[in-house]
Amino acid sequence: MLFNSLDFAVFLPLVFVLYWFVANKSLRLQNLLIVIASYIFYGWWDWRFLILIVFSTCLDFIIGTRLRTEDRNVVRKRLLWTSICVNLGLLGFFKYYNFFVENFVEGFRFFGYQLDSYSLIIILPVGISFYTFQTLSYTIDVYKRKLEPTHDFIQFCAFVSFFPQLVAGPIERATNLLPQFSRKRNFDATNADIGLRQIIWGLFKKVVIADSCAQYANEIFTYYDTHSSLTLVIGAICFAFQIYGDFSGYSDIAIGTARLFDISLMKNFKYPYFSRDIAEFWRRWHISLSNWFRDYVYFPLGGSRGSKGKTLCNVAVVFLLSGFWHGANWTFIVWGALHTLFFLPARYLERHQKYKDVVAEGKVMPNVKELLLIVLNFILVTFAWIFFRAASVSQAMAYIKRILAFDFSLDRLKIERFPFEIFPLIALLVGIEWIYRNKEFPLYSDSKYQHKAILIIFCIMLFGSFTDLNDFIYFQF
Repeated sequence: MLFNSLDFAVFLPLVFVLYWFVANKSLRLQNLLIVIASYIFYGWWDWRFLILIVFSTCLDFIIGTRLRTEDRNVVRKRLLWTSICVNLGLLGFFKYYNFFVENFVEGFRFFGYQLDSYSLIIILPVGISFYTFQTLSYTIDVYKRKLEPTHDFIQFCAFVSFFPQLVAGPIERATNLLPQFSRKRNFDATNADIGLRQIIWGLFKKVVIADSCAQYANEIFTYYDTHSSLTLVIGAICFAFQIYGDFSGYSDIAIGTARLFDISLMKNFKYPYFSRDIAEFWRRWHISLSNWFRDYVYFPLGGSRGSKGKTLCNVAVVFLLSGFWHGANWTFIVWGALHTLFFLPARYLERHQKYKDVVAEGKVMPNVKELLLIVLNFILVTFAWIFFRAASVSQAMAYIKRILAFDFSLDRLKIERFPFEIFPLIALLVGIEWIYRNKEFPLYSDSKYQHKAILIIFCIMLFGSFTDLNDFIYFQF
């Protein structure tokens, strides 16, 4: 079920009414309603996907319960590794099986040996990377005794399957989300109002910015070999704003929807394109994934406690794993490697913690140095996005090669929308986010927010792409 679909427009109010006016007398009934609604939401794509999520839920609930009563370290480690291996094994099979088989066969072919490929037609379950990492956070934190395991199976099911963030995050920690299903929740009109505003803002970023940019990016990347350098640059920029509007828009809708049910989700984006270096960018982009890899990969590897060389290796491992997490394609690994190269100089010089404040705080505009840093960082990020978007590494290299031909003619694109319509829309997004960059989201709190909300709704109605519903990009991950 898509957030930008008519199905969801009917589904959400129905669940909201049942939650607050029918099930509000019982916490357990509210949680049960959340579980049923979440399974309907998830099974809307394919009911078979439910088998996996139910299996992972049961496995980690049982292991968490066993870890609570087990004091023998050998047994506790065995239980933990069972959870890790089974969950990552399922993720690896559904997401990476064909990738490893094809590359294994190609490796032997390189040395002159011909092997048969046993690729399978495997349907990738929507959001498997997200809920797998979420359930793993539970068993790992219970193992480390940072979290008391729950005795309530319904609460645990609600934690794993909570529908607003189930298929594309934020990747919630059990320490934050699970306790919220054990406390009484009360309807708060102010919080619900904020949630609705955040949903509106997320929809604007998705259907106006991301889906409009997608039309340009798809056209240009598909026919890159026939376009000029300037057009290819525009295509890369369009994809940069497409993926930002798409993914951060999903996060805003998810967080806003959760607010309607008196549930707080972590912030996942903090205006990342205003970052002054790559380190700041990764503190502002897909925050829940960055924090997950930091706490469950980087720190266990030793973090920054060893030599500088060991620290840099740990950083590289995290970035490469982050790239591979995104998909079974060398393009994502190259994307992660590029961000490693961009990040390591700042880490080596101990400058990776330099920018933690709001850029140009209290000022209307940044100074020249800050502006140049923001532009340079955006160029680096957009360059890496070419590999992320391309179908293969060779296509990405060919795309970049054509950019370096320095042909500055502007091609006419074969799309229905007016070719220059997207630039004012991008400028509107950037301008609004710059003005409200010190707030959680632009419509969060302002005495005049009603006027801005009306303007945003008008833009959604006028410029939103509703003819062909577009999946959210991160559904494939």
